[in-house]
Amino acid sequence: MRRMLMLGAAMWTAAAVAAPPSATTVKLNAEAAASLNFADAADFERAQRGFIATLPGGKIIGADGTVLRDLDAFEFLKASDPASVNPSLWRNAQLTARHGLFKVADGIWQVRGFDLSNMTIIQSKTGWIIVDPLTTADAAKAAMSVVTTQLGARPIVAMIYTHSHVDHFGGAKGIVDPADVASGKIAVYAPSGFLEHAVSENIIAGNAMSRRALYMFGAGLPAGPEGMVGTGIGPRGTGGAITLIPPTHEVKITGETAVIDGVTVEFQMTPGTEAPAEMNFYLPESRALCLAENGNGAMHNVLTPRGALVRDAKAWSDYLGQALRSYGGRSDVVFTSHHWPRWGQAVIADYITKHRDAYKFVHDQSVRMMNKGMTGVEIGNVLKLPPVLAKEWYNRGNYGSVSFNARAVYQRYMGHYDGNPVNLDPLPPEDVARKLVSAMGGGKKVLALGLAAHKAGDDRWAAEVLGKLVFAEPDNAAAKLALADALEQLGYRAESAPWRNMYLSAVQDLRGAEKTPTAASAAFDLAKAMPMASLLDLLAVRLVPERVPDGRMTIAFVDPSTKTREFVTLENGVMIHEAGLNDPADATLTATVPAMLALLGQQATPADLMAKGLLAIDGDRSVLLRFGGLFETPPALFPLVTP
Repeated sequence: MRRMLMLGAAMWTAAAVAAPPSATTVKLNAEAAASLNFADAADFERAQRGFIATLPGGKIIGADGTVLRDLDAFEFLKASDPASVNPSLWRNAQLTARHGLFKVADGIWQVRGFDLSNMTIIQSKTGWIIVDPLTTADAAKAAMSVVTTQLGARPIVAMIYTHSHVDHFGGAKGIVDPADVASGKIAVYAPSGFLEHAVSENIIAGNAMSRRALYMFGAGLPAGPEGMVGTGIGPRGTGGAITLIPPTHEVKITGETAVIDGVTVEFQMTPGTEAPAEMNFYLPESRALCLAENGNGAMHNVLTPRGALVRDAKAWSDYLGQALRSYGGRSDVVFTSHHWPRWGQAVIADYITKHRDAYKFVHDQSVRMMNKGMTGVEIGNVLKLPPVLAKEWYNRGNYGSVSFNARAVYQRYMGHYDGNPVNLDPLPPEDVARKLVSAMGGGKKVLALGLAAHKAGDDRWAAEVLGKLVFAEPDNAAAKLALADALEQLGYRAESAPWRNMYLSAVQDLRGAEKTPTAASAAFDLAKAMPMASLLDLLAVRLVPERVPDGRMTIAFVDPSTKTREFVTLENGVMIHEAGLNDPADATLTATVPAMLALLGQQATPADLMAKGLLAIDGDRSVLLRFGGLFETPPALFPLVTP
């Protein structure tokens, strides 16, 4: 039960030997370089502008002495671009790897390169306002140490979470004491719906998302020209404790203004864009606009490969347009939650306009082609940005991609079914693979076909063919190695960092690198912030129907801290919970969510909790004993590239 509440992680303890780039990869990456706008080198000046200092020693170290991040691990990026990395991605990686404290404007600084995201520091009358305190407490603490050393010690008076993704709130407890928030000493601002979405994304579907995130962010890949070069939005994440301090102020409407310790902050709500709960904000005294993660130095994901709700590309474009109209003419600097700032009204207007238009183009043209009968896959294979948009580095596919985003637009409107009845009731992938391999003459012929395609540089087809063989014959070691070779070359060519990381992570799996799952300390702190109803939602999606006894079982869960009661019914293989009912239950359990988590995670026994006054059980206790056995813990490292 405990592992099901955790964000998974993994360490690869035996890395496979990387192959060199093939002749086709060398050729394609050279052609890509020739097509790119390298004459525009302004981002290199922007990414370095205002640099003050970085972390002495270059290592973020945990409380137990473990090195959680070596900030200098990407020093290899200072070399000329190798043939094993797409040249557009290499440029992006060189920029996002720069780390340290940077001045953005008078009274505004950022710590960049310590984590996936940026932490912004705003000077108020008596202290600091912290925007997006990184992913882990250790990363935030290291970032704040540089701020204190270079800018002086000042108290934190407020935090602003721009949106509900973990890399923008997870470090909160590294720099802020929750008791100071509870007492009102420190205010925490977030967009409406923040807590609901922060918890649901990381908990309800957390196991599946975490597994896919290991691929997307290259968690097991060594840094290097044949391995991990970055994530597209930052270098790589920093390990340590992921925490959450719930907001004290939820911003609900665009135009809402707060004066935080003498600093005026005007908010713009942008729900359904890069996150379900997100907001931009404007600082009129500084003439500075924060676009959160709605503005970036690369194209973003309309649907992230790790899995999430499909985002609304049209709304994303519309909100960028609203920001341009409302704040563009009175902004001297724009800064974001990733990448680097931009200065000057003309530069800002051009940036927001063309960034807006890129998302609008992908949306509108995907829908146009969809309405002509094209499927998502077909649209993704042909849609290209017009040259005036594609030449801008902030529209390049270093993180998201036009292909993936076009398919996401199709999915948002039409779902996964493409309208062809052949695909209405498809066979399971293993069955399709076995039948196709048999029809093609058997495994030996398919392997030869895949190897020939790889040798010819046709690695997309090689991956298609060999992928079927691996699913048909999962014990075929030669097929796995051949598929790994094809995927490796596709990774070397990928402009998108997530695509590269996913290809190369699959290569690690196929070549048999040993994996040892480790539990990130994320989920308990996130889970403790959720209401009892959300905890019961989590349990409901872990219920094994065959274990539900015949008849009807009822349990009431009472949370004394919130004075709420959830009435749970188990019958017909499902678990239903309803709030506000006073119906009699077979058993009643009174406990807070943290106490429930300790119980479910086997960190405490019922007797321990009852002795401390944290748990009370009334009614038939045997019902609760049976209840605990109804659920399963999903595997943290289920296969992705093999059946």
